[in-house]
Amino acid sequence: MKKVEAIIKPFKLDEVKDKLNEIGIKGITVSEVKGFGRQKGHTELYRGAEYVVDFLPKIKVEIIIPESQVDDVINTIMKGAQTGRIGDGKIFVTNLEDVIRIRTGERGEDAI
Repeated sequence: MKKVEAIIKPFKLDEVKDKLNEIGIKGITVSEVKGFGRQKGHTELYRGAEYVVDFLPKIKVEIIIPESQVDDVINTIMKGAQTGRIGDGKIFVTNLEDVIRIRTGERGEDAI
């Protein structure tokens, strides 16, 4: 089993979610996060004063899947989230040792 985490631009969430649904991914976890990479941040003007916004709003999407679906999920996220501009985000894939469904006690892929 794998855990796929994607950090994407907030306005791309619906498109990514819809594309994941099309390939049969039903369960995702979404969090509002803040951060920066090469994009750094930017300067904004508020009531005549300039200030630096270091952390930019992003969305973190987490998906637990069998190893056989990893490439499909990665390609789907990339298609849905890509704008071709700096700050499109990152995808992280990690090994997952175990998953337990609390309600039934099922473990492993049965619990996904």
